[in-house]
Amino acid sequence: MEDENLIAINKPAGISSLDERSNQMPSIISMAKKYEPDAQLCHRIDKETSGVLLIARNEATYRAMAMKFEAREVDKIYHAVVGGFLQVSNKSILLPLSLTKNGLAKVDVKEGKKAETIISTIQTFNHYTLLECKPVSGRLHQIRVHMASQNFPLVSDTSYGGKVPMLSHFKRNFKTGKEGLEQGMMKRVALHAYRLLFELDGKQYDIIAPYPKDFDVFIKQLQKFDSGD
Repeated sequence: MEDENLIAINKPAGISSLDERSNQMPSIISMAKKYEPDAQLCHRIDKETSGVLLIARNEATYRAMAMKFEAREVDKIYHAVVGGFLQVSNKSILLPLSLTKNGLAKVDVKEGKKAETIISTIQTFNHYTLLECKPVSGRLHQIRVHMASQNFPLVSDTSYGGKVPMLSHFKRNFKTGKEGLEQGMMKRVALHAYRLLFELDGKQYDIIAPYPKDFDVFIKQLQKFDSGD
């Protein structure tokens, strides 16, 4: 999606929003500036996360959107797959977060900054759950840490206790390839920035990013092999 003020992309997993020190791979912002010299990111999503990323085409739009994100006037909706069976509707997880020395996030009741995530079940499987997650605040790794704190870590999120799912755990008579090595059903953190809703200059925006192939295939595999008895 793009208009005279904004560009919205469906960011692939594995690409950083901003430039990294190594500079081995182009970032979203470096690619955006080649297309629009005045481009600025309105927000960020983690390197491993896919989904909607909003880019301002000019300084005025960037300032306006920065204020909207700061005032929490942008509804951010993520879809995540977590380990375990979880049935909830608009459940609030309100736990303060801070950063560790190695750059990860943690629940910190004493010195952490306020953080809230609202979660609702989209679909359950035998061993996993597809969730809608709405981060009210925007702390680093907020959804990932909040879900891990509830003992429902995100699939393949090994930094916070998540496990890589293997098809052999569900599919009867599963056979590996010639090398005898099994690949995980989902090789990166199972988190997708699905939707953004906001208003700018009297115009209502409702931007949806379809699932990328890896996320979509994983959900379909769960529907086929991890549903029912």
